[in-house]
Amino acid sequence: MRHEKAKVHDTRKRFRISKKLAIVGSVGIAGVVLVSVSMIFCLRSRWSFHKPLISWKIESEDHKVEELMRTYGSLAPKIYKYSDLKKITKSFSHKIGQGGFGQVYKGMLPDGRVVAVKVLIETNGDGEEYVNEVASISRTSHVNIVGLLGFCYQPNKKALIYEYVSNSSLDKFLNNGPSGTTCPLGWTTLYRISIGIARGLEYLHQGCNTRIVHFDIKPHNILLDQDFCPKISDFGLSRLCERKESILSMLGARGTAGYIAPEVFSRAFGHVSHKSDVYSYGMLVLEMVGVRDNVEVSQTSEVYFPHWIYEHLELGKDLTLQGIMNDEDEEIARKMVLVGLWCIQTKPSDRPAIGRAVEMLEGSLHSLQVPPKPGLFSPPKSILESFTSTSTTT
Repeated sequence: MRHEKAKVHDTRKRFRISKKLAIVGSVGIAGVVLVSVSMIFCLRSRWSFHKPLISWKIESEDHKVEELMRTYGSLAPKIYKYSDLKKITKSFSHKIGQGGFGQVYKGMLPDGRVVAVKVLIETNGDGEEYVNEVASISRTSHVNIVGLLGFCYQPNKKALIYEYVSNSSLDKFLNNGPSGTTCPLGWTTLYRISIGIARGLEYLHQGCNTRIVHFDIKPHNILLDQDFCPKISDFGLSRLCERKESILSMLGARGTAGYIAPEVFSRAFGHVSHKSDVYSYGMLVLEMVGVRDNVEVSQTSEVYFPHWIYEHLELGKDLTLQGIMNDEDEEIARKMVLVGLWCIQTKPSDRPAIGRAVEMLEGSLHSLQVPPKPGLFSPPKSILESFTSTSTTT
């Protein structure tokens, strides 16, 4: 009897232990399931948080490109696949240029046309600079504007296909300082180039249905064909505006140090407009003349070279420009200097429109006056270095 009672008690004890183990196991399994579900939820939440940002960026670029294609229809540049670019450039075997934007390769289209393919490393923000360049050049057709023949638009693979310009860029032919070599271009050629650049800008400012302000006129962005006809290139920083619109609202400055108009650097100098390109053009012309190289500036000096020009003009001194062979060269050089000085006036309202600059270049030297000496703009190098590291292109 006692044996049976003990057996029953032992059975009940084992049952209670099994029940407790079952409860503990169920709680453990439930805990694991709960943790797993929580982790999955968190991961999905994080993905859902980032996915719209990535998707928004892609959709934003897609929308801009689609809008561009709808606007121009059959006149829009041709879209190429990245695999097409490999064929056109023979697997990118012939590099002809490089910059902060990426690399440029020489190639050939199936119809035999030689092209330059600019492959972008990356685009900032939502691809604004890339779309700007496609949209701006698509609106142009002028002998002094580089022709855009097509573009490649794929995620992380963007490229622009231009007409090939055989003589590279203007900066290759200009002095780079006292240690540089003499500019191999004669004064007549420099003169024609300066007029061609001005005519290209005049077309951008007045000849298009939508005005285009370039914002990065400099020797590196002036290409020269086999006849040294200049072609304005690189519209990544450009802005489109209605022709009647004279003032641009800007979020941050843009341009290259040494060519940036004062009002682009600081609104205290005036409103940003197409006159900002005129300032950059004036600095470019003075660099073409070579007066920048005659100013011996030390590493720490803050000398602004137009001051030196005014001092020499006022005192009747020779500018000691290189390559002057005759009276015609002397006249061309002086004309370019005076037009350059008019274009870099501090106040935008004091600068001529670019069309007027063309008239001044093509007119008589005797009709040109020395412009008033303005409170010339020369920000300290420390400010420029800080500015160009964050807001400009080089």
